[in-house]
Amino acid sequence: MNVALIQFAPKLNRSNLQEVLAIIKKHEAADVVVFPELALSGYMLQDKLFEDAWNVDELQELCSASLQCDIAIGAAIWDNGKVYNSALYFAQGNLLHIHHKNHLPTYGMFEEGRYFASGNEIKGLKTAYGKAAIIVCEDLWRAQTLADLAACDPDIIYVLAASPARDFSEDGLLIERQWDALLKSCALLTHSYVVFVNRVGFEDGLGFWGGSRVITPLGESEYTLGLLDMEEKIVSLNHKLQKLQRYIVKHS
Repeated sequence: MNVALIQFAPKLNRSNLQEVLAIIKKHEAADVVVFPELALSGYMLQDKLFEDAWNVDELQELCSASLQCDIAIGAAIWDNGKVYNSALYFAQGNLLHIHHKNHLPTYGMFEEGRYFASGNEIKGLKTAYGKAAIIVCEDLWRAQTLADLAACDPDIIYVLAASPARDFSEDGLLIERQWDALLKSCALLTHSYVVFVNRVGFEDGLGFWGGSRVITPLGESEYTLGLLDMEEKIVSLNHKLQKLQRYIVKHS
């Protein structure tokens, strides 16, 4: 299974859709192309959110693009009169799944709870490449999320993020080390591959650090992209590792 990690810098306008479509076309050889949180919208939309949020029927071009490869992408989405910070999964010409971000950070530099409605569930989805689950950034910073993900029994978990860089030290970024620990714990506790795609770029004083990565079911970093810069990389996942980890747990 080949997965394209798209670590890029969305703009604060709707032109992101055309850039996303061009990127997908470049990576049609991948089985799944994965973009960050709010890749179609930009992060610091604030009051502009209600103008720029998408209705799903405006995303038919992504449905068409998914005839060539599956697509996991973040966007601000209208749903029943509310706007959600959502992760969408397109496959075989259809919007297969929508996850509305459950946990909206509203502290320090974050204001999501002021603008977005929150989701209240995590559901798995069946894809051509096995069972999957998809969540958005802060969702993973909750113990209940790990329990919900484990209940989905996925082969692969997609984590779409827009994590700002903070807490620099001589040892590097504290937030990167924290995320790495979370992602490895998630992989070990769910016996799943974890694909983490984080954005880069600057918006209104926030700089996003990238560092997208793939964690195996054994809790090991298999691929890691660089910090701060845009990068696109196709990586191969070995599903035999997922089966091995489940065998180890079952017979330990």
